Amino acid sequence: MTLYLVWFGLLTLGVALSLLRALRGPSVVDRVVAVDVVTTTVSAFMIILAAQVDNVLLLDVSLVYGVLSFLAVLYVGRHLEEGF
Repeated sequence: MTLYLVWFGLLTLGVALSLLRALRGPSVVDRVVAVDVVTTTVSAFMIILAAQVDNVLLLDVSLVYGVLSFLAVLYVGRHLEEGF
C-alpha cells in the first residue's frame, strides 16, 4: 500500500509540473508537449490503480486513452506544421 502512495505522489508531482509548463509555456509546442505528458501520466495513474484494485478493465481503458492521446498529438502537430 505504501509503494502505491509513493507512486501516486510522484505522478501527482509530475502532473503538477506539467500543468505549470502548459500554463506558462512560451510557445504552443511547449504547451502541446506538456499536455501530452499529462495524458501519459494519467495513463500511468490508471495502470497503477488497476494493479492496486486488481481490475483488468482499467488496463484496457488506459491503452485506449494512450492511443487517443497519441492521435491527438499527431493531429495538433500536423496543424502546427501547416500553420493556423
